[in-house]
Amino acid sequence: MTMEFTLLGSGSSAGTPIIGCECATCRSDDPRNQRTRASALIQVNGLNLLIDTGPDLRLQALREGIKRVDAVLYTHPHADHLNGIDDLRAFCYHQRAAIPIYGNPFTIHDIQQRFAYCFFPPGQFWDKPILDARPVEGPFEFGGVTITPIPVVHGRWLIHGYRIGNIAYITDVNDIPDASWPLLQGLDILLLDCLKATPYPSHFGVEQAIDHAQRIGAGQTYLIHMTHDLEYHALQSQLPANIAVGYDGLHLTI
Repeated sequence: MTMEFTLLGSGSSAGTPIIGCECATCRSDDPRNQRTRASALIQVNGLNLLIDTGPDLRLQALREGIKRVDAVLYTHPHADHLNGIDDLRAFCYHQRAAIPIYGNPFTIHDIQQRFAYCFFPPGQFWDKPILDARPVEGPFEFGGVTITPIPVVHGRWLIHGYRIGNIAYITDVNDIPDASWPLLQGLDILLLDCLKATPYPSHFGVEQAIDHAQRIGAGQTYLIHMTHDLEYHALQSQLPANIAVGYDGLHLTI
């Protein structure tokens, strides 16, 4: 099974550059320091599977030429991972079909409460997102593809990372429960949270991300969900050979 992975956004909740900031990262003209909010696209078996719908979804879709979304895998309902949900209406309009969304029951319930209009029947003009809520807590199949949620801890919440084949995407994590470690064995590619240079209550810092990446032992790890505290070249110089800094537009064939 061949997969195409695109890192749509590698940034944290504020994005980089941050409004009003004059630090070296925010002033950098290197595109790898210009980070939209965290999201990813996995293309497999003829499907486009979107991970999260952050506030920059429209710009990411235009940048990467995304014309179809077959399903959305939600990690959790924080604004920087969810609040671009209205931009799914463009895909519903063109596809004339509801888009299934997956997440743990807490996440799906939160989305249904906050964005109730997305779950109404389609109108004549398909001018709203039309979504099909599908809460999941274990592995499931969609379009012949097995998708495995990976429970991880984000602050006080238990949220989802996701594994498809030998690639896993884990954002917003400060601890990995014992029961989730077997789900992370044998990975070729790992995308892993790394918020700041120092630890943070609900995210890995650099040292924690490196330690967990080495313990997981994927063939290659890319760090994601970074603030302006982490400049691309400075961080890359600190990393072991099989760990790299992710960036918007990173494209992988697995």
